[in-house]
Amino acid sequence: MDHCMEIDASTPILTDSQNSLAIARNPVFHAWTKHIEVHYHYVRERLHAGDIDLLYVLTQDNVADIFTKALPREKFETFRKALGLLPCGG
Repeated sequence: MDHCMEIDASTPILTDSQNSLAIARNPVFHAWTKHIEVHYHYVRERLHAGDIDLLYVLTQDNVADIFTKALPREKFETFRKALGLLPCGG
């Protein structure tokens, strides 16, 4: 049984790094980034193939920070709610 699903739209990926956006979108930067690991070049290939769409999000609105940074309680709770997660014991 085949469990594949066709997706007809690009997957949006949000980032607060304008440098990452510039490197992924502009081939001129390729010569400057040859030392970057292979998976970063893979992202650029997927972007140019139309499989993903890189979008800028302000640093203060980057919900993914809940997974990677120690946040003040108010910011943590705001991001937790944005993800639809319940507090412990809730």
